[in-house]
Amino acid sequence: MRLSLNFGLASHDMAIDLGTVNTLVFVAGRGIVLDEPSVVAIETRDGIPKVLAVGADAKLMMGKTPQGVETIRPLRDGVIADIDVAEQMIKHFIKKVHGDAGRLQRNPKMVICVPAGSTQVERRAIRQAATSAGASKVLLIEESLAAAIGAGLPITAPIGFMVVDIGGGTTEVAVLSLGGLAYSNSVRVGGDKLDEAIASHIRRKHNLMIGEATAERIKQQIGAASRPTGEPEPDMRVRGRDLMNGIPKEISISQTEIADALADLVAQIVEVVMKTLEQVEPELAADIVEQGIVMTGGGALLRRLDEVLSRSTGLPVIVAEAPLMCVALGAGRALEDAAFSGVLHTQ
Repeated sequence: MRLSLNFGLASHDMAIDLGTVNTLVFVAGRGIVLDEPSVVAIETRDGIPKVLAVGADAKLMMGKTPQGVETIRPLRDGVIADIDVAEQMIKHFIKKVHGDAGRLQRNPKMVICVPAGSTQVERRAIRQAATSAGASKVLLIEESLAAAIGAGLPITAPIGFMVVDIGGGTTEVAVLSLGGLAYSNSVRVGGDKLDEAIASHIRRKHNLMIGEATAERIKQQIGAASRPTGEPEPDMRVRGRDLMNGIPKEISISQTEIADALADLVAQIVEVVMKTLEQVEPELAADIVEQGIVMTGGGALLRRLDEVLSRSTGLPVIVAEAPLMCVALGAGRALEDAAFSGVLHTQ
């Protein structure tokens, strides 16, 4: 999906938000040019695997593949779980953005976002996949720093900011000041876990088996962090397979049901935010009281999550503009603007 076309700079260098659910690619001088699901369809014939589809085309196949074909999501909890498939996915996206590699004057420099809590082994896997995919140089940036830059926060100023970035695999909570992380914390709760909780609830309560795509659609259409109050309650028709007799079935579910199903995970997000606030130095805490908490990532779009966080912390909570793109935009700005070179590193 083309999101920005501004050919002001002739560069092949790129920043990649390699997400558990979606991958976004920012090309220097052009902005975000690709936003596709982090999914690869692999066909195995005579024991030889072959990439059949990548991104949006592969996601359409999830839960519907014939024998010999499987859909793989190479990232779990924000880090690479299958390095070979991740490499194929990155290669495909580079080719989609730039065309055949042979047309490139040089291999691109890549800035790739990583969770702050990722291990050295996980970071090496990301660097290896990007290098094997054709990167001339790989620089890393913590997702929370990229999210803050993308949200337009003046992170190099002597002011404390708190960012809560809720992605597909992890929730990153960071306090930033003077261009660095003053304190960070994370919990492996994100969009994937929310989808799993919805599917699990419907299986237990309604004896109905639903797929990943259906659970995600429910989250997007009626998902909420708390029960609706003083407003009409939306509901949704859901189709799946009846576990009692094995035949297809349709049911109706309410937003209250979904809010209850997500309550434990929402509580974990609140808990990691509260723990982070407890560790913050007094001067930074004073800044956060004034500046509030900024939410980014796809999870920031969960209805009433900002209200739940605000009630729990007593602080103002702001959802960033275009929260889904903040990390990619911030990584791209760090790639283009020398003022942010200090936030990029090789380890």
